[in-house]
Amino acid sequence: MYENNYSDNTYHYGEPVKKQEEPHNKKKGSGNGKKIALGICCGLLFGIFAGIGFEAVTTASSLAKNAVTKETTAQPEIQSTVPEAADSDSTPDTADTSVSIAESQSLGTAVADGTVLTTTTDVTEVVKKVMPSVVSVNNKYIETTSFFGQQYNSEGEASGSGIIVGQNDSELLIATNNHVVESAEELTVQFADGSQSQAQIKGTDADKDLAVIAVQLSDISSDTMSSISIATLGDSNALTVGEPVIAIGNALGYGQSVTTGVVSALNRAIASDGSQNVQTGTDTEVNTFIQTDAAINPGNSGGALLNIHGEVIGINSNKIGGSTVEGMGYAIPISDAKPIIENLMTKQTRLKVNEDSKGYLGITGIDVVAEYSEIYGMPQGVYVSSVTEGTGAAQAGLVKGDIITGLNGEEIKSMEELKNELSYYAAGTTVELTIMQGSPTGYQAKTVQVTLGGVPTQQQ
Repeated sequence: MYENNYSDNTYHYGEPVKKQEEPHNKKKGSGNGKKIALGICCGLLFGIFAGIGFEAVTTASSLAKNAVTKETTAQPEIQSTVPEAADSDSTPDTADTSVSIAESQSLGTAVADGTVLTTTTDVTEVVKKVMPSVVSVNNKYIETTSFFGQQYNSEGEASGSGIIVGQNDSELLIATNNHVVESAEELTVQFADGSQSQAQIKGTDADKDLAVIAVQLSDISSDTMSSISIATLGDSNALTVGEPVIAIGNALGYGQSVTTGVVSALNRAIASDGSQNVQTGTDTEVNTFIQTDAAINPGNSGGALLNIHGEVIGINSNKIGGSTVEGMGYAIPISDAKPIIENLMTKQTRLKVNEDSKGYLGITGIDVVAEYSEIYGMPQGVYVSSVTEGTGAAQAGLVKGDIITGLNGEEIKSMEELKNELSYYAAGTTVELTIMQGSPTGYQAKTVQVTLGGVPTQQQ
């Protein structure tokens, strides 16, 4: 008979079936204990392996870090001259703005073999400071040429630059190159504000190619005086090759312009005629110059070569090298030029006299150029080809064959230089001539006093 016992969900067919009892030796809950033990063992094993793995990773990371550190220290260290950013709570009013011109012009440095390399990329502050002390110089001159024994005069103009180096009670003093103002009939200076004034030669040194010109303070307006400044002269002996430099000058006569470069070489020996093939044992004047790759073009002569502090460390000269070279400019070291400039500044300013009042010697002459001087053994100067009777030259005893080499202490090497010197003396003035007279034993130096005449002729 079918019976369904719902008490334990066990089905019995026929007769009741007894429920099987668990063995008495099996403790209740023993299965849960095994599970707990197994979990503990697994945890211990996981911890052990995790610890081993963590240690391995830590060791590997340490080794990698050491390797990177060694590689980094082996490379050159990069430093920056850009100031560190201010704290977020700082204000512009409290920030330190006292940065020197040199620092403000340098954007980034790198260290190579322990030496700091600085790149100058912005020279605006230097230019702003120095431009008011640089001027343009315009020279109107008379050029004399000879053709079949006849001399012809023609007017010419030349442009150059100058540097304001001082001021006395009545004059503003400007340094430039001698060849910029040579043979000048009229000199004009243009200042940074565009105004112009007449200038006169105060003193020259032809061998060193230096000159000082003067502008009367009475010819300069108060507005111009407030817009110009006197340049600061530096120390060219402290220069190093590769140091950044800046050139300012009246390039091509277009007005002031700026070029930059570096010091390419120091103490370049160059002859006074511009030749770089200097030979020993000759009488050629040899000077030393700063060489730079900053562009020095016609019109830059007499302008300033500056360091990054805005100090004049050289006086540019386009006469050296000229158009025959590229990427090579030259400047007279300011440490060499300074004592000469200071001496020229003390000389009395000479004013040219009017044409109607100009004095004359009373001779005709021919240039004894360096080539003829070497070939014939004659002193370089002006060969007297004839002397007009009744003139100052005749009364002083000058004769055909004499060679004029100086006038009042100024060296004379050509007829053009003689005319230029005479333009400062009026008729009736007595001047001292240095002449070389021939003799059986060679040329002998002699000085004579000549009173200049007032009758304009084709002679001098």
